[in-house]
Amino acid sequence: MTIENSPYALLIETGRLSAEQLAAAEASAQARGVEVERILLRELGIDRCALLNVLAKHYDCRFIQYDERIPVPPHLFAGLDAKAIRQSLWFPVMQQGHTVIIAAADPGNEAMREQVRRHLPNAAIEYRVALREDVRWFILDYLHDIPEKLIGIERTELAYWRNIMALWRTKLACHRTGHARARTSLKLLRWGLAMVAFSNALTRLNDNILAPHHAAILVAGLALAGIGLIDYLKVRRSRMDLSCAGGLEDITERTTRFTAHYQLPERPMEHAAADTPHARLAAAIPPFCSYVPPVPASKERTYLARERNMMAAQRTLGAIQRTIYARARTGLSWIRTGVSFIGLGLAMHKTLGGGPYAWSDWLMIGAGAAMLIDGLSWYLPARKMKSGMGRDLPNT
Repeated sequence: MTIENSPYALLIETGRLSAEQLAAAEASAQARGVEVERILLRELGIDRCALLNVLAKHYDCRFIQYDERIPVPPHLFAGLDAKAIRQSLWFPVMQQGHTVIIAAADPGNEAMREQVRRHLPNAAIEYRVALREDVRWFILDYLHDIPEKLIGIERTELAYWRNIMALWRTKLACHRTGHARARTSLKLLRWGLAMVAFSNALTRLNDNILAPHHAAILVAGLALAGIGLIDYLKVRRSRMDLSCAGGLEDITERTTRFTAHYQLPERPMEHAAADTPHARLAAAIPPFCSYVPPVPASKERTYLARERNMMAAQRTLGAIQRTIYARARTGLSWIRTGVSFIGLGLAMHKTLGGGPYAWSDWLMIGAGAAMLIDGLSWYLPARKMKSGMGRDLPNT
């Protein structure tokens, strides 16, 4: 084939290659027993879309790229001889009305067109050029088994749900960051109330060097407590309710149930160790990496993708549990601080008696009681949530 008749000749006209480069690529492909397309893409750095545009202009048709999300109707490829179409490199990829779209590496090949006419004698045909490796991917995905047992085309759906669960885990991480911020606000509030208590004590200790500065310490303490309280209230309004966490656990478990038909036949699902979402998911994951020899590789990748989904679901449930425990820790911090300030307020009121800032004793008692009640509202619901990963860690 001369350079002028080559389907890649337009690469020269568009300035992407010189005639010498194209001739050298074709000679190299022939000497090495590989396709010119491969050299153009991998060694000369020609863009896929640029190459497809050139091929589409050469064959005067549209182009199509491999996409495993394309829902190919089973009746289009049922009965196809995989060996024969691998030689001529074509595949029926979709049907639009009464027209069947054929992806072909060489749409002008008459032998290929005759095969298509024999397979689809009554259909209107539209040929679209595709890269050779893309046609092979279609054949690999759809002709490695009978239509009822095809699983290679499900990887995109599995990846979609992994992305969804990753998004949930990111949001849960934001909630945990909010809890950490709430605990930081609590420290500010605690310091502020401690300074209020200290200023109250200074009014009863006239011989102390800091006694003259009790008013400044009081104002600083009230300011710190106010800043901490305002920041905490902002976080509190945006906290994740446990009903949301429970719903997220349920959704995560349900969205992984469709992977049950990917369970390896030689490794049936175990019985769950406990009645928790974690335990049920753990029972669905084999305790080893599934490698399914021999080819097709698409089946191996689908089994492995299935396990990645199950493990991603476990990580999502683990993130939910960590968020719940972060909520519980925040509640315990408020309970601990509340009890401390109730005790401190009562002790100061009983020990030091009256004074100009005696009202601060009751402020601390009231603030402590509010912290105690609010902390219990964070902690007690979290305590009722079921936990457990469902699989013991190995002893080391």
